[in-house]
Order: sequence, then structure tokens, then C-alpha cells
Amino acid sequence: MEEHAPELIATIAIALPAAFVGGFVARHLRLPAIVGYLLAGVAIGPATPGLVANTDIALELAEIGVILLMFGVGLHFSVQDLLRVRSVALPGAVGQITVAIGLGMAVGLAIGGDPLESFVLGLAISVASTVVLLRALERRNAVNTPPGQVAVGWLIVEDLFTVIALVLLPTVATAFGAEGQPGSEGSALVSVAAAIGKAIVFTALMLVVGARVLPWILDHVERDGFREIFTLAVLSIALGIAFVASVVFDVSLALGAFLAGAVLNESHLTERAAKDILPLSDTFGVLFFVAVGMLLDPAILLDSPAAIAALVGVVVIGKSLAALLIVLLLRRPLSIGLTVAAGLAQIGEFSFIVATAGTQLGMLSDEGFQLVVATAVLSVSINPLLFAAIEPVERWVRRRPSLARTLEPGSADVT
Repeated sequence: MEEHAPELIATIAIALPAAFVGGFVARHLRLPAIVGYLLAGVAIGPATPGLVANTDIALELAEIGVILLMFGVGLHFSVQDLLRVRSVALPGAVGQITVAIGLGMAVGLAIGGDPLESFVLGLAISVASTVVLLRALERRNAVNTPPGQVAVGWLIVEDLFTVIALVLLPTVATAFGAEGQPGSEGSALVSVAAAIGKAIVFTALMLVVGARVLPWILDHVERDGFREIFTLAVLSIALGIAFVASVVFDVSLALGAFLAGAVLNESHLTERAAKDILPLSDTFGVLFFVAVGMLLDPAILLDSPAAIAALVGVVVIGKSLAALLIVLLLRRPLSIGLTVAAGLAQIGEFSFIVATAGTQLGMLSDEGFQLVVATAVLSVSINPLLFAAIEPVERWVRRRPSLARTLEPGSADVT
């Protein structure tokens, strides 16, 4: 214990100040703070000279960030909000993810990847960052506007899709021999069915039992009036359910944390739980981005510029155009299409989670992981420019009535 304690403290002591400096500089350059966190990780990573933090410990701390992040997503997940925009968010997200995976696979195959690795690469770049989107909408005071609600609903569907994908990835990896193990179509189907079965059982238990027990526990703790005990109860639920989900039901930590938050969503203590856990969620979330940055080798920018440019093009242009076209085909206003298009033109935390899982499972090479991280840094850096272009583009279209009528032939309501 004593042998590891200094290394743990050293990792935190190096990572957090580096993140502070990186985030502070990024914000003053009018870039998202996440870019600063990622670059801070690069600066203290093993691929660059100077201070080097322990990557393994940083990744373990980052796992806590993933759990708290997914728990927070669950706390803010509202079935009612999703149902209000379901007619555009559900088909839109599914269609856009399909297009992005296809384009990502094409890039992966073009640079010499096998089909399985190319699929994971496409999957990783198909989902946008909820954190980046929400912060962009907050800066524009657009979270509760119709375009903002559709964009958030769209991201919720993407988040759910990613959670399901994370459940299935380990099974698919083993079934199809990603780790050098023989696989067959029959064993793959059985394994995938078993994974889905476990996830369904766990989900059912959480929705039926957890939805009654967990709010009841928090309610009784809250009546005692001890603030720190309430905070400990919230953390225990988030980390404990995630751990049980992984060990007992063999599903991802992410799914366990998400469902733990989701079953608390309707509780009258949801806002307090979210407020109490926010500082730790932010802190460990920052460590997650720093840890990912530590894994980036800047040499990839020189070794694979064409591949990176292609992937950034898929994320910034391909995904955006696909989302805009889908929204307009669903007869929604141009403002919604432009907001969703800008919001999806980046990748972030879920892409890192998918890429990390793929690398650990032998489905994605180290080079593929490097490509995902480099694409994230560049796309998140470009994203504010796209949001700034929404109003000028909309004004430009409005000044051309024939074009406006073509793009919005009698737009339907949001729902």
C-alpha cells in the first residue's frame, strides 16, 4: 500500500494542475476546455519529454470518471423529454450513426484495417460528446429551445446506442476471435444472445427493484439531515451498482452507472444528488480526458496525416451533412437541422470509451486508437466555429426565398 500511495498522489498532483493550466489557456483562446485537458495529458504523457505521470493509475482514475459521467447522464435522462422529440431524434440518430459507421469503416479499410477493426473505428467516431454539446448549447442559452431539445434528445439516443454497444463489444470480440481465439457464427450468436440476456435481466432488476429501493434509501438518508452522508450514499449507489453490474452480470461499468442514475431520475432528490456529485464528476471527468491525452503520441500527426484528415472530414462534414439532410427530410425547421449538425460535428468521451474498450479487447490497434484521439482533439477544436456559423448560414438562406422553400417545404412541428 505504501509503495503505491506516492505514485497515486504524484499522478493526481501532476494531472490536475496540468489540466487546470491546459483548460485555462484553452478557454482564453476561446477553445473548449476539453481541448486543454487533452493537450495537458499529451504534455505529461510518456510520448513527450518533461513530467510524466503514471498512465496506468491515470486510466484507473479515469474509470471512476466514466462511471460518474454515465451516472450523471442517467440522472438527467428523461423518458418524457425523449418522447417529445422521438419522431426526429430516434430515426435521426439511428440514420446518422449508420452513415458515420459506414464512412468510418470505409476510411479504416482504405488505410489497411481489417473489417472488425474498421467497424470499431467507425463506431468510435459515430457518437458525439454530450459534454461538448451541452456546454455549446448553454453558451447560446439554447438548451430549452426546440433545436436544443432535439439535439439533446438525439444525443440521448446516441448515448443509449453506445451503452448497448459497450455491452456487446466484449462478446463480439471473443466470438469473432479478436483476441486470437477461434470464433464461429453459431458461437457468436449464442454469446451475443447471452450478453443481451444478462443486460436485460440486470435492466429489469434495476427498473423494477432499483427504482423502488434506491430512491427509498436516499429519501431516508436525506431525512436524517447529514449532508456528507447523503453524498456518500449517492457515490455508493453510482460506484456500487456499476461494480455489481460488471462482476455479477458481466456487463459494462457504464451500463450499471447509467441505469443507477436513470432509476433515480424521477425522484424528488434527483437535483440534489446531481448537485452533490457534480464536483467529483467534473474532477474525475477531467482526469478521464487527461488520461486519454496521455495515450496520444503526437507522432501520429506526422505519420498518418491523410488518415486523420479523412476521419476529421467524416466527423465534421460527413456526420453534419447526414444529420442536416435527415432533419430536413423529416420536415423539421432549418434551425433544428443546423443546430443538430453543428452539435454532432465532434467526438468526445463516448468515442474514447469505445476506442479504449476496442483496444483492450484486441479489436482496435494502437494506431487506430491514436487516430480516434487525434480526430477528437481536432474536431472538438473546430466545433465552436460551426456553432458560430449557424445564425449567419440561416440568415443567408432566409434571404433566398426559393432556397428556403426548397429546404423547408412546410416544416412540421418538433414532435
